[in-house]
Amino acid sequence: MRVRYCATSVMMPELTLEEQAALLQRLGFDGIEWRVRRVSEEQRSRGYSEWGAHKNDLTPENFLDNAQRIKDIAAGHGLAIAGIASNPAATDLEQVRLLAEGAQACGAPFIRVGCPQGYDGSQNYNELYEEAVAAYGTAVDAVSRFGVKAALEIHGHTIHPSASLAHRIVSNWDSSQVCVIFDANNMVRDGFETTEIALELLGSYLGHVHVGGHRPLDKGRDDVGSAQWDWQGCALGDGLYDHQRLLRKLMAINYQGFISVEDFRPIPREEKLKEGIEYLKAVEAHLA
Repeated sequence: MRVRYCATSVMMPELTLEEQAALLQRLGFDGIEWRVRRVSEEQRSRGYSEWGAHKNDLTPENFLDNAQRIKDIAAGHGLAIAGIASNPAATDLEQVRLLAEGAQACGAPFIRVGCPQGYDGSQNYNELYEEAVAAYGTAVDAVSRFGVKAALEIHGHTIHPSASLAHRIVSNWDSSQVCVIFDANNMVRDGFETTEIALELLGSYLGHVHVGGHRPLDKGRDDVGSAQWDWQGCALGDGLYDHQRLLRKLMAINYQGFISVEDFRPIPREEKLKEGIEYLKAVEAHLA
């Protein structure tokens, strides 16, 4: 198996589509995960930022009109479109439909779709689960008509912070319709599970992999003497997650998708993208 690497354009808010693709091509990436999201006027007024306005300005509303251009830019730089970094809730069926239509037109295999609500402890998990399955089923039906998958990302502060909890949701449908984004970095803080077991459980539902770096920082102790921890973004090789273990298992199961770099540290984008892919390729070479 040859591992394929991409990066999310969320990391590159101040670059055009062409500049994003050219940067990833120059650094040796195989694909790109395009961000397509709605941006409020208030966000636009604050200038470009990872989670706000982007210079490329891809939105659900203009996605279809830009689909051929996106496809041509990626192909012209030797990049595959790994997926769409969107963020609609499963209940927002109009946005889901727009995203699925654009994804079909540009050849993206999935769009990221979230559950209706997150988890903060104020509402019982079982109630949220029933609501999520009902809503997600409707979204899956809408996405499937366009021949793309709805992707559920493992993430903190959701009802799917681990592989097993994400699998519990997506297993209600066939893996030809829905997949899971295995976000190793998100599970460091919330939802950690043994890598090998998690990937074996997901099986054919494993659609995409995100990697990033986090490490704990000692904040001292609280009033009763319990250690308190904060989390800091860091280089992949400096983080708490064992990426050698991840790549070893992905190679063993002949994973066919992408490993996508997500690094939101406030350092130059080219520096962290270069650092990320060089580290991952060094791990891959070591395991070969």
